[in-house]
Amino acid sequence: MLFSMTGFGRYEHKSPDKTVSVEIKSLNSKGSDIRVRSSMRLGDKEMTLRKMITDTLQRGKIDVIIEVEKLEDDANHSINIPLFKQYHQILQSLSTELSINDPNMLQAILRIPAVVDSSNALISDEDWSDIKVCFDNAAKSLKSFRRNEGNSIRKDFEESVQKISQALVDVEKYEQGRIDKQKNRLEKLLAEHLGSENIDANRFEQEILYFLDKIDISEEKTRLAKHCHHFLEKLNDKKSHRKGRVLAFISQEMGREINTLGAKANSSDMQVLVVKMKEELEKIKEQILNTL
Repeated sequence: MLFSMTGFGRYEHKSPDKTVSVEIKSLNSKGSDIRVRSSMRLGDKEMTLRKMITDTLQRGKIDVIIEVEKLEDDANHSINIPLFKQYHQILQSLSTELSINDPNMLQAILRIPAVVDSSNALISDEDWSDIKVCFDNAAKSLKSFRRNEGNSIRKDFEESVQKISQALVDVEKYEQGRIDKQKNRLEKLLAEHLGSENIDANRFEQEILYFLDKIDISEEKTRLAKHCHHFLEKLNDKKSHRKGRVLAFISQEMGREINTLGAKANSSDMQVLVVKMKEELEKIKEQILNTL
């Protein structure tokens, strides 16, 4: 099974005295880049939360937003007066300019994040318990999102590898033709400059064999075919869920063989096929960046 690093999950828990919500967003990243925002101070619980995030979501650029809204009066809540004034000034100016009369402007401003500040409130054990429940469910939702995205990426991978494999098969159609073409070209050049009667047939055959050895692509074809098979094998390995890095390594090896094929092609028809292979390989590399 393949997982994308892109995902989103949210879960909200309501009780008579409060509402707790956890929102998780994930994007691609080489490592684990975690950012946590909370409406309450997490204290030593933040390190525990970060470990939960790493263990559950493994890697990616992960944003976690925690909101704890008390439905009863809380002495720890305060209004960020400078921010309140700033929003009020902006909204008042817009109301005047657009001729909008909104009697609920003050209530609307109070609902804007960070206007009502509860950052001085240290989280309680009860709140932490609710946050863990919300986190677990939000993480499940995000992992489901990642799995669906991964299935789509897997299909794209399979299609691209199949196209590379087919292009590799098509290369065989032009192999003998390019050899005959080069042999005839060299023979014609020698005849024009030295004369046919002055060509040493044995030496000419030796040079041809040397030239053919330099443009031989049998090893590159064999290695590329094996890399394609290995890629699909790892892609469909049900035991592993973190495949991004190993698939990236295999794609690098595929790229080396494709580049060597292009360097040895000596055929415009083969070069067209090499370009097609490179195009599909670039698609693979782009998608691997978003693969867990």
